[in-house]
Amino acid sequence: MTHSGPELRRTLGVGDAVVIGLGSMVGAGIFAALAPAAHAAGTGLLLGLAVAAVVAYCNATSSARLAALYPASGGTYVYGRERLGEFWGYLAGWAFVVGKTASCAAMALTVGAYVWPDQAHAVAVAAVVALTAVNYGGVQKSAWLTRAIVAVVLAVLASVVVVCLGSGEADAGRLDIGTSGGFGGVLQAAGLLFFAFAGYARIATLGEEVRDPARTIPRAVPLALGIALAVYVCVAVAVLSVLGADALGEADAPLADAVRAAGVSELAPVVRVGAAVAALGSLLALILGVSRTTLAMARDRHLPGALAAVHPRFQVPHRAELAVGAVVAVLAATVDVRSAIGFSSFGVLAYYAVANASAWTLDSTPAARVVPAVGLLGCVVLAFALPAVSVVVGASVLVVGVVAYGVRRWVRAGRL
Repeated sequence: MTHSGPELRRTLGVGDAVVIGLGSMVGAGIFAALAPAAHAAGTGLLLGLAVAAVVAYCNATSSARLAALYPASGGTYVYGRERLGEFWGYLAGWAFVVGKTASCAAMALTVGAYVWPDQAHAVAVAAVVALTAVNYGGVQKSAWLTRAIVAVVLAVLASVVVVCLGSGEADAGRLDIGTSGGFGGVLQAAGLLFFAFAGYARIATLGEEVRDPARTIPRAVPLALGIALAVYVCVAVAVLSVLGADALGEADAPLADAVRAAGVSELAPVVRVGAAVAALGSLLALILGVSRTTLAMARDRHLPGALAAVHPRFQVPHRAELAVGAVVAVLAATVDVRSAIGFSSFGVLAYYAVANASAWTLDSTPAARVVPAVGLLGCVVLAFALPAVSVVVGASVLVVGVVAYGVRRWVRAGRL
């Protein structure tokens, strides 16, 4: 299926694409997901991180192969539609837009919690408005801002690692990999940590704005994932070595707590600033990705066709961006940050399940199907290993999307 209407401008190279992916991954997870993952898995936190990394690698590989063939805005919405049929593409798009809209709200609230805890909701709404305006001005401006944010965040994280591992409080005995949370706890931790790895999807959803996508996307996706994994391992090891799994699981601000425990409390405010900046980078990249998938679904009339407009000067889907910004602002003013993470993980895992199923169809040889098969199985297992509330709410929202799809089909066929 092809779409009509103006195309987006191809301006992003490999470096830009990697930075946008990193801006989402590092910002989304390292300051938010470690504590609940440690609470679920205990000493199995690092094992959960490894499981999440394996599933993320499979998803990234499948996504990169598909994005090189279908370099259009929409990511797995496009891949599912082209490889599996309209319904599966729609389901992936629905899961992505709903799940990532919740994730946008979570990141905006993270900004508020670190900048001004007493007025977290107001700061969150202001952040959404400001970053929507940045995105409205063109994707290249967004890439430059994301590059600056990633540089700041990586510098802060490097400081945390050096301080923690160089302190006398670091104890290698706290790094023993066990399963004090049980096998189910390890899987739940992996599902929560997957929330942090999902940023490489931003590269695929921006496929229509990438130069030479057949070459750029397959290079950018594994590079962004590999760098993020290296950062996660270093930070997780450093924080665990100082706090231990139990204290980490109970921490509200684990990285700030870790530097205080390491005896360098003056670094804690810097970590708070780094967390706020990281969340801003994640929010920026998330709004980019959700608006592009909204654009793709609007082009196919799964969402109002008015959202498919592309700004004649800035060459961005300005109506989709404004609509996404408005919805996220409302959520940021009303929801709780913790409730959004598990729900977002469920939606994103459903999204990648469709990506892996789509990649399965690319090559019929058994060897070529190993990665998408492992990725598909991993997504399903991790989705249903999440906390029960997240599973129930996430599945219910997917059912609402399926019903809406069915009603739309009946209306089109003149049955209602």
